[in-house]
Amino acid sequence: MKFKSWIPDGACPRMILSGAGMAVAFFLAQASWAAEGLQGNLVSVKWLEKNREAPDVLLIDASPPPVHAKQHIPGAVSIDVFTLASFGVRDLPMATVDRIYQAAGITPGKRIVMYDQGGTWFATRLFFSLAYHGYPAKNLYILDGGMAKWQAEGMPVTKDATPAPKAGTFRVTKVNEAERARLPELVAASGERPNKVLVDALGPEYHYGATAFFNKAGHIPQAVLLPSEDLFNADKTFKSPEEIRRMLGYLSIRPEQEIHSHCGGGGTASVPYFAMKYLAGYPNVKLSLESQMGWLQDDRDLPFWTYAAPAMMRETEWLSSWGGRNMRMYGVSRVSVVDVRPAGAYGQSHVPFALNIPADAFRSNVANPAKLAEILGASGVDASYEAVIVSGSGLTKEAALAYVMLEKMGQKKVSVFMDSLESVDSLDKMARKGFAVTQDPTKVTPVAYLVNARNGITLAEANGAGGAYPKVFIASGASVPAVAPAGTVVHVPYTQLLKADGTPKEAKDLWAILSKAGVPRYAELVAFSDDPGEAAANYFVLKLMGYPDIKVLMAPS
Repeated sequence: MKFKSWIPDGACPRMILSGAGMAVAFFLAQASWAAEGLQGNLVSVKWLEKNREAPDVLLIDASPPPVHAKQHIPGAVSIDVFTLASFGVRDLPMATVDRIYQAAGITPGKRIVMYDQGGTWFATRLFFSLAYHGYPAKNLYILDGGMAKWQAEGMPVTKDATPAPKAGTFRVTKVNEAERARLPELVAASGERPNKVLVDALGPEYHYGATAFFNKAGHIPQAVLLPSEDLFNADKTFKSPEEIRRMLGYLSIRPEQEIHSHCGGGGTASVPYFAMKYLAGYPNVKLSLESQMGWLQDDRDLPFWTYAAPAMMRETEWLSSWGGRNMRMYGVSRVSVVDVRPAGAYGQSHVPFALNIPADAFRSNVANPAKLAEILGASGVDASYEAVIVSGSGLTKEAALAYVMLEKMGQKKVSVFMDSLESVDSLDKMARKGFAVTQDPTKVTPVAYLVNARNGITLAEANGAGGAYPKVFIASGASVPAVAPAGTVVHVPYTQLLKADGTPKEAKDLWAILSKAGVPRYAELVAFSDDPGEAAANYFVLKLMGYPDIKVLMAPS
């Protein structure tokens, strides 16, 4: 590059030298900033202590005003994020936004450093607001660790009010929609998981329905749980970009996806938004200001889930429609009903159109997929259909093992029929739906069962396969086997996770049991037992709850 390409016409040699010197000084300053603790959009305590009084630095305390009044970093200007954000209720008039920014001294060209108490969302929410309103993100920074880290390193604080800064000149001329997700985008993302992802920044207690902000408990369908607190270290600094990328990969959140961070009202969600976009470098991340508030206020009465994958469970209403006589009569049913009970029980009564494949066919062919495929095809199970497993009483060991094996074989979709064939109430419900149990044999049309084996579902040995995080083994029977795998072992009897009728407990209760037992959210979880069906039952429940990396230790028999 020639100097002439960026030198103004008519510049004298002295001006040229001065300009070149300024450029060199700028690049040297950039290198110095990085060395002293300015990394991307984060600044360290050390850097801020050296630069907070620089004329081009504006320090803003995003903590609530009462917290700021109690103590703050000397020279910090307070912005009330609650007033600025409005949290999904409405957008403030641009004139009001201008007044708030200008009163804080925000002026084009300033490097704005924001902080809060550390480990929370006020600074990241202000960062989003400024970026959304057009302030260049390259000039926006967050104090890593906030006030907590500042004080931990012995830096000064004060109660003295900061003198009002000179009025800023920044004005909002255009908003940056690349930073913001609108409600229609959330709806679209909920239905297009491979290419889009909804990130739920609230904690498990909200995600699984133990606590609710609004009239419904739970989360937006298909949302991936990534609590904002997971993105901070113990000292309230952000985790490294490498660790954040590892977390995202574990959750199957990829850089090429369209990512929508949301929470209850657009505050907490700013933490994953900032961490994913400005630390991990994922390019297409947006923050939803409406979040769950907008979702639940929508006139369409949009659905809300507590389980991560409720379609893993099917009941009479669903099966009588999609797998019933009418759909089959017109040739549009794409459901294979797989009854895993013994032939004698099946012969006494079974769900209409059920195909009998006793559980032993699955158990004895754990290591022989070709033989299992032969049995499935001869019985009329189509690999391209949804296979609904019927056990007679919900999630039995037999149903769970069949579920795991069908998943491993590559069945397009697998679910378990949760209504009981032994309950008078269930039988009455089936009869009312015109789906009463029958003794009539199901006409079997053999098909070629096409195996499309999936990896990462079963392990033949404890040290096989490796996930993004270390293995944690889950003993799934009544007691821990005498010979347990080497490593971290937690004990969660599968029966603790089920109701008396064989259906999984409510999501909030499952979360309480699993967390109390010490099942971590970031681990390669491997269920094991002397009976592989017990391990398979825990696999089913963990998948129902959305744990990303689950396997069954299943030695060949």
